[in-house]
Amino acid sequence: MMTRPTDLLRLTPFQAVIFDMDGTLLDTESVFRTVVFEVCDELGFPMTDAVHLSMIGGSHESTNQLLVEAYGVAFPYALFDQRCRLIMGERSHGGVPVKPGARELVGELRARGIPTAVATSSRQPHAITHLGAAGLLELFDTIVTRDDVIQPKPHPEPYLTAARRLGVAPLHCLALEDSHAGVRAAHAAGMQTVMVPDLVHPNDEVRALGIAVTESLNHVLAAAFDRS
Repeated sequence: MMTRPTDLLRLTPFQAVIFDMDGTLLDTESVFRTVVFEVCDELGFPMTDAVHLSMIGGSHESTNQLLVEAYGVAFPYALFDQRCRLIMGERSHGGVPVKPGARELVGELRARGIPTAVATSSRQPHAITHLGAAGLLELFDTIVTRDDVIQPKPHPEPYLTAARRLGVAPLHCLALEDSHAGVRAAHAAGMQTVMVPDLVHPNDEVRALGIAVTESLNHVLAAAFDRS
């Protein structure tokens, strides 16, 4: 069950907030889903909902492994990746949609002097381009991408790196995620973790790792700053 607007999250005090990007800040997962299905059909490897959902929140390496396991070693991952990045880039020229409450929450945190970061499994060019197209890039103190870490999510390194750059102990960071891999990473980093699902819903294991599952970043804004 997700929290309702009238059932505010119970957040403990925090000194910094670290956001996942795709599906949490940016409403890009549904666009990427369409691209993935199109490219796989083009390559002759029909995508399924189950395989697609297992890819969400994963790194370049984990996605490669998943697709090879699903379709065999003949799957042309390099070409798949190239085509997806090209088409996503073309479809982002007109701007990248932002998730409800994202701009308001980030703006409120910035106004209050609370440091913020992004910790994403995406590579740096993708992250910088999409955050810039959404008009959010300059609002964050640091951006941690796949290129900045050795171990991607679900390993805690992306979140630990973000906390270190912000100069805030992980215990005092609030992490906001939409994927299972992201929740596992933030929890392993020792952070107060809230899941805001996009295309993937929590299972019992993931639900137990976070303090709550909520429908929107608007609910996090309300809980953090007592806006009932």
